[in-house]
Amino acid sequence: MNKNKMMQIGFTWALALVAATSSAEAKQDSTKTERFNASGIDVILRQNKASSVVAVNLYLLGGSRQITKENAGIEPLLLTVSERGTKNYPKEKLLKTMSMLGSQIVIGPNPDWTVVGIRTIGEVFDSTWMVFADRLMYPTLDAGDVSLLKTQFLSAVRQKDDDADGLVSSLADSIALVGHPYANSVTGTVASIGSLTPAALKAYHASQIVKSRMMLVVVGDVTKERIEKLIASTIANLPQGDYKWTLPEAVPRLDRDAIIVDRKLPTNYILGYFSGPLATSEDYHALRIATTVLTGRMFSEIRGRQNLTYDVNSPFLDRAASMGGLYVTTVQPDTTLKLMKFFMEEIRREYLSPVGLKRMELEFLTDYFMENETNASQADFLARAQLFQGDYRLADKLVDQLKTITPEAVRAAAILYMRNLRFAYVGDPSKVDPKLLKSF
Repeated sequence: MNKNKMMQIGFTWALALVAATSSAEAKQDSTKTERFNASGIDVILRQNKASSVVAVNLYLLGGSRQITKENAGIEPLLLTVSERGTKNYPKEKLLKTMSMLGSQIVIGPNPDWTVVGIRTIGEVFDSTWMVFADRLMYPTLDAGDVSLLKTQFLSAVRQKDDDADGLVSSLADSIALVGHPYANSVTGTVASIGSLTPAALKAYHASQIVKSRMMLVVVGDVTKERIEKLIASTIANLPQGDYKWTLPEAVPRLDRDAIIVDRKLPTNYILGYFSGPLATSEDYHALRIATTVLTGRMFSEIRGRQNLTYDVNSPFLDRAASMGGLYVTTVQPDTTLKLMKFFMEEIRREYLSPVGLKRMELEFLTDYFMENETNASQADFLARAQLFQGDYRLADKLVDQLKTITPEAVRAAAILYMRNLRFAYVGDPSKVDPKLLKSF
């Protein structure tokens, strides 16, 4: 590439950074963000008068640490069954009310928490909140409804295992997360979901739906006084509980290993994980950049030049206790794995150039600002900053954080964490050398 072209690209990157930063600053000027306690519940409110949309994320903290292997999946099942009726909103009334309001109540299980969210507009926010709160406080948990939802959950779990990507993901988790709370599947297993009863759901509700487990993040054109009033009249009446949020332990670094499952498939699926730093670590973003660089190099050679795959990447699992890894689907596993190992060792061996690092920063910023456009995404960024780093205000300081990362830090993170991978392989066992899988 000639010098003029390089200068043109560099100038384009610089303009993108300036534009992205200016956009973020303008957005901050039009909003007000504050954190406060409302009747025993931790609340973060970003008041955005420029948007009619209101997004509410209630985080039930703990995720996989609140469950066991035996009751895995109980929290999303409980919260989903609540849409079938509550004390003040029997099923037909609840469905009719939500249809008239045009609002959504969403549920998202995660290894660190379960989100129960509202997606609505300001004009009907109060009415939507009342349904939302009743689902949290007074779910009916009718035996017939529990049975019906269990059948749907079981079907989803079985379909995941029937899908090669879903199976390799489950297997990779099972071999990489041995001895860690994340090994408890928040969505459940066939055995755990099958064992759940209405009585078990009611007992879990009584002990776990408590205010100390809750962090509420609201983004939209609503006032602090309005939020406090709604909380005081509804979920403030839940038990306080004694839960305290802490970061989990890091995922343990175990010996290299591999699990191979024979499946007759057009291609072979490979996914391996290595343990990463906690979200409070200075290595967190450095390793994220290292995996992004590795993805780019592998994709260019393995997909672009040699056409050995339609998908290859180095995933980074953005959790309180992170993990990174290697993923590929290919008809030539041994050849592809050797190339992946070469590029991983290259990241560990060589320093990323300042130009390359700047490109990674800009890619992150582009993704960040695109993802941060919706109120729901802003709520999630605020929550992660508060829970992972202890300060919601850091959600708006990603640019400053990225600028502190050096090529030396990226290489050091790669050396420290990109090793001792534990792989899952789904496909033709005759096409892969187990020793190669265990050599990373």
